[in-house]
Amino acid sequence: MLSICSWQLFAQAHEGAAPESNSYFWRQAVGGAVMGQPAVHGQSVTMVLDGGNLRAHSISGRPLWNFSARGRLSPFLTRSRDGVSYIGRTNGTLIAVNGSGREIWRANLGGELSAAPVLGRDGRVFAPTARRVACFTASGTLLWRRDFDSGIVAGPWPDQSGGALLALESGCAVRIDPFGNVTRWGMPSAPSIMVSVMRPDSGSLAGESPAIIALRQCGEVSLLDPSRPCAEPAGIARLSAAPVAAVGRGDRAAVLLPCGQTLMLSSGGEVLWSGSSHFRAGPAGGVSLVYDVRGVYVLSQDGATGFSESGEILWLAGLRNVSGIPALCASGALLAGGQNWIFYSWRLEGAASVDMEAQGRRAEEAYVVVGYVSPSAFAGSPLRLSENMVRRELDAIQRAIAQGNVGENEPEWISFLKETAQGGMWPPGSPPNAQPRASVASRVRALQLLSRIGSGSNVPWLAHFFGREPNPAVRAAAALAIGGIGFDPGGRALGEFAAAATPGNPGRDEQVLLSVAAATGALCRVYGPAAYEQGVRVLVMLSGANQPLSVQRQARLELESLMPAL
Repeated sequence: MLSICSWQLFAQAHEGAAPESNSYFWRQAVGGAVMGQPAVHGQSVTMVLDGGNLRAHSISGRPLWNFSARGRLSPFLTRSRDGVSYIGRTNGTLIAVNGSGREIWRANLGGELSAAPVLGRDGRVFAPTARRVACFTASGTLLWRRDFDSGIVAGPWPDQSGGALLALESGCAVRIDPFGNVTRWGMPSAPSIMVSVMRPDSGSLAGESPAIIALRQCGEVSLLDPSRPCAEPAGIARLSAAPVAAVGRGDRAAVLLPCGQTLMLSSGGEVLWSGSSHFRAGPAGGVSLVYDVRGVYVLSQDGATGFSESGEILWLAGLRNVSGIPALCASGALLAGGQNWIFYSWRLEGAASVDMEAQGRRAEEAYVVVGYVSPSAFAGSPLRLSENMVRRELDAIQRAIAQGNVGENEPEWISFLKETAQGGMWPPGSPPNAQPRASVASRVRALQLLSRIGSGSNVPWLAHFFGREPNPAVRAAAALAIGGIGFDPGGRALGEFAAAATPGNPGRDEQVLLSVAAATGALCRVYGPAAYEQGVRVLVMLSGANQPLSVQRQARLELESLMPAL
């Protein structure tokens, strides 16, 4: 059934004009031209301005904050599910700004961003330059860099396995996993777009396995199998024209052609449906294709088209004199900057509203395993808990972190650090009253290094560990490790902190409560508004008269540091 909205949006004919006064939902002056596509998260939208600012408004139009990068910005903007915006200065500096407009960290990439950063599922950031991809944790730790012998001509794009995909001038298709391992496929010409899909596979424990659809300018569509890196790419389809955009979700991929035709492909290359959108390729600007639980959306400077997942047209909207690609928020509003330095919002009739952040959070939480630690290579060694051996391994890990060279060693080192933090009670199933055999100093240092590696997927384990560890010094170190990572999917860590701060808790200890206060403040500052409700509640409890004086002081200091953002 064809369902087209009862109105279309067209701008006035004179240069730099806004859409007709009765067509927009709200408008706000932003003091500059919006570069690139705005980014929506929850109830706010951020935009990069040509004056070197990152600006945020609520989706109802209220100005929230204005961050100055103190230099020219690239037009690329990526925003995480937690409201952190990643932007790049043209001098090669990557900057992370939380949902309150506060800079969290910055890093030197060694070159200007060549595309928008891609985010992994545990908060890690893949930042591309001309010939390099650098991977950072959500807290700004450099995990690894990968340099290429030819330039990056397209990408990166997110990989459903948690890594990134890109194409090189040499014609190679490249997949980088979260730990920096690189897989290459030689092709006759470089893919213009690569899309990650899940392919039904009875041999997989999950019933499906990742695959990559590579689309080339000649219209050829190939399937790449990450489990068989030496296998030749398999041709699965040929399109009638070169694709201009594509995006994957589950076992399907939506593809946009220059004529505006939108296709839905299966992971095997079958065309499931096709439909005509408003888009026509030309010099007017770029295009963005969005595929989420609501359907498929074609967004360009000329307008927007919405399709249901089964291919029905939901609505059409036309735009003129817009300075960049618009964004579509979860409530069904279209957001874009005009060439007159005004930012506009239009309500799309018939556009579905959905809690996209809740959808993403559920996917994030499903990714993490809370209480299990895979054994390290040292687990069975009789010298596993020798202080000399432990110290040497911790020293090696510390040096690699300082050099930004964790890379493919990350899984092994994470296991080693968790084993050491647990005190050497391995394997699981040790008697509940077994005493840790590693020294407290080694256990604390292991937690500190776990924090410095900074992978967000370790936070649920740390929260679980914090709630069950009896030693106050080790428990305090676990709390500080969580605060240092600055990532808390589902609020598990803050839930454990709230339990620890509750009066009458039998495990209350002043050292632990001091660390909980510091870690809660750090989580709120890094994680931003996503942590405020739980975090402020914990800090208010810790600032109460029934807490030790040192804890009250620390909690009040943390609350004061958050006041400008609350």
